[in-house]
Amino acid sequence: MLRLHEVHAGYGATPILFGVSLEVREGEAVALLGKNGMGKTTLMKTAMGFLRPWRGTIEFDGHSLIGLRPHEIARRGVGLVPENRRIFPGLTVRENLELGLSPVRGRSSALRRERLSNVFDHFPRLRERLDQPGKTLSGGEQQMLAIARVMMAGARIILMDEPTQGLAPAMVRHIREMITELKRLGVTVLLVEQNARMALSVCDRGYIMEKGTIVFEGPAADLRESAITREKLGV
Repeated sequence: MLRLHEVHAGYGATPILFGVSLEVREGEAVALLGKNGMGKTTLMKTAMGFLRPWRGTIEFDGHSLIGLRPHEIARRGVGLVPENRRIFPGLTVRENLELGLSPVRGRSSALRRERLSNVFDHFPRLRERLDQPGKTLSGGEQQMLAIARVMMAGARIILMDEPTQGLAPAMVRHIREMITELKRLGVTVLLVEQNARMALSVCDRGYIMEKGTIVFEGPAADLRESAITREKLGV
């Protein structure tokens, strides 16, 4: 579904990605692991169109994403749950969710009701907080809102950047359950995560990134047992 091939990218004249290649197949969850500063978030930004690659190809469903702006990529069915969640703190939960419909062409009241109903089926706590400003939610609730906002857009693949960062262990377990549920619903996931144990417990395959390159890839079960995982991630 999503394929990056020999992607080079960076900021200004500073290179960060050096020929990164990875793929995410339809219906699977894939983990992208690595220590801080290895290029994982840069890869997400490049795939989503916030950065233009210097070289290489990025394809979604066989169509190139190179040169498309982020909102155009979102309309194709690619959603991003960014690092630190990036909800709109002064807007209510309802308003944040309705902004998730922005990329959808021909949106209607019926579609809005359907998508909201679907979100509340999976995140009933958001229904209880519907008229609260986003800034009054807990960190875990804000993460739910960030994921739900992407679901409102009807994303077919969700790029998640550090969804468990700063969350209590109970909420980390809840995020794991969310990802499992997304897979059950047929949503494809690319997960950037520092918590390698959690990521490899829920994902089908994984990649390890170091200094802007992929240094290891394989089934999640192999990564859990690999000495390379312990060496590169310290777990």
